[in-house]
Amino acid sequence: MELTAVLTPAEEGGYVALNPETGTTTQGETVEEAIANLSEATALYLSEFSLPTSGHPLVTMFSIPAHA
Repeated sequence: MELTAVLTPAEEGGYVALNPETGTTTQGETVEEAIANLSEATALYLSEFSLPTSGHPLVTMFSIPAHA
């Protein structure tokens, strides 16, 4: 099963990892560790709850104007 991982830098170092399909969130010191932790957390979530079959989310970026 292929799922989405969104990683953002954590204030204290490392990365916060989010799976938008399930809402599971975790962290890791490296990108690889964060993804491995997210995979484990998401697998545990899916062992208890089913995943709706609505397809993959659309992940994109957008900009907002800077305040002068």
